Order: sequence, then C-alpha cells, then structure tokens
Amino acid sequence: MSIASRVIGTGRHRVIVAHDWFVPTRTWGTFLDCLDGTEFTYALLDARGYGRRRDVAGEYSMEELAGDLISLADQLGWRQFSLVGHSMGAKAAQRAMADAPDRVHRLAAVAPTPAGSAPITAGQWEMFTAAANSPKARRELLDFATGNRAAGAWLDRMVRASVEGSTPTAFAAYARSFVRSDFTDDVTGAPTPVKAITGQYDQAIPTAAIEEAWPRWYPNLQLEELANAGHYPMHETPVALAASIESFLRAGR
Repeated sequence: MSIASRVIGTGRHRVIVAHDWFVPTRTWGTFLDCLDGTEFTYALLDARGYGRRRDVAGEYSMEELAGDLISLADQLGWRQFSLVGHSMGAKAAQRAMADAPDRVHRLAAVAPTPAGSAPITAGQWEMFTAAANSPKARRELLDFATGNRAAGAWLDRMVRASVEGSTPTAFAAYARSFVRSDFTDDVTGAPTPVKAITGQYDQAIPTAAIEEAWPRWYPNLQLEELANAGHYPMHETPVALAASIESFLRAGR
C-alpha cells in the first residue's frame, strides 16, 4: 500500500510528522512556513481516516499508526529519521520509537499524550465519545484544551476542519486507542533523546503532568513550556514552536 504524505524541504535531516486527534496536518497553517527546508526534510503523515488518507480503512490504533510512520520511512527510503508528534500523534511516535529504536534519532513531542493510559474521568470520556458525532462537543474540548481563551472564529474553523478532515469511525476508534492503550513498559529507559514541548495554558495535558511522569520513562528528556500557548502551539505560537522543535533536532546532528 502506497502511503500518501506531504513532503516539505530538501534538507539532510529527515523528519516524519504525526498530527493530533482533531485535525490533519494540512490545518497547521503558517507554522509549516516557519520550518527550515534547507536543513530538514519533513514528511507529514495523515492518520488513516484523516486528510488525504480519509478513505484509507484500518483499525485506527496507536500500534497501526506507529506502523504507518515506520512504513512511510521505508517508502521514502529513509533508514534513519527523527519524529515529531502532536498530542495523539506523539503517542504513536513513542510507539514507533519503541518499535524501531535503532532508526529514530530524536523525538519532539508537542502537547504529548503519554505512553500510558490517559487519566480521564467518566464525564470526560462521555465527552470524548460524543465528539465523534457532535461538533458542539468538539468545540468544547478544543476550548478547554486551549485554556478557554481562543477566539470563537478560530474554534469554529478548527471544528469545521476536524469534521471535514476525519471520519466519525476513525475519530471514535483513535480516541479509544490513545486513551486506553498503555505501553510504558516498552518505552521506559529508552535512550533516544526526547523533548516534550508543552503549552502554558494547556488544560488537557498540563506541563505539571509531563514533569511528573516523563522523566521516569525517558532518561534523555528535555522539557520546554511555550508561553502564551495552549494545546495547539502550531496555531497559537507558530514561530516559537518551530524554533523549539528545530533547535532540538539540530542538536542531534
């Protein structure tokens, strides 16, 4: 199966990028214009059921998405590569790093979902379940994740992009997988350098939660909190996010 992707840049440092639960990478806007295409080559992968792969069927799990990240590298002829993952995509990237530890240089995890099961309440899970078919629920989750401070027009645009850019079946299945799956035993002690990039106003995955758990898993961990950002720094602080990611990736060359 040929895996569709968008490639940005021609640089020698090769990077595969995975998006979050809500929107495919085509919605990342001006952030993509901030990336250095002379030093890096970025391959942006849409998960099955999303974006340019909206019609690609699957089981819609973290394990499958991790496999697709590695398969895309194979398709591109990339033996060695780094990974960038946002939220759900960061969890799949951690799984890919565990599955191919000798191939991954570095992992930049943005507003990252942990390798373990997510500690959400029954009420939160009801909202996650409803969001598959409810634009209103998606808007409420987005507003919460960005600190209840985003412009209404932006929230509306993101909800439209989410509904149009994913299938309800994939959306629901990925939620079950990234909330419930737990592969902490497979990543604990991984020597690959990891950088967790959090947002100051992210209420979904706050910095404190990363500070408490991630050092136990990754001995070569860096952590940076971006000021004035919530769960979507590629929209809220695109220049700062690009600089944070690339300074970390550059240190590995």
